[in-house]
Amino acid sequence: MIHTPLATPHPHACPHGRLGRLLARELPPGLTLGASTWRPWASASFVGARHAFPCQAAVGDLEAIRRSLRARLSAVEWRLPGHIVADIAVESDDSGRGLRIEVLTVED
Repeated sequence: MIHTPLATPHPHACPHGRLGRLLARELPPGLTLGASTWRPWASASFVGARHAFPCQAAVGDLEAIRRSLRARLSAVEWRLPGHIVADIAVESDDSGRGLRIEVLTVED
């Protein structure tokens, strides 16, 4: 009989779901996440993913919310096993009525 070891999760599996859950905890009241997407990303030295999280604000000055959220997310110590958050951007969406959070993760 041949024994095959139990499959273990890939140490560098995409952290998109975990990142979304952690991000949701950092949002100020009145800002909600929409349906997110991710796509693989690579450079000559790194492999990772780009994650996009659209957000809608119930009320408030969207530009002030954007600046505050950018500062807040930049200060977070993200815990993503096997990955590092390399960059975070918070921009107005194309409609001008919401925000888009983009996160670049790279494999550690």
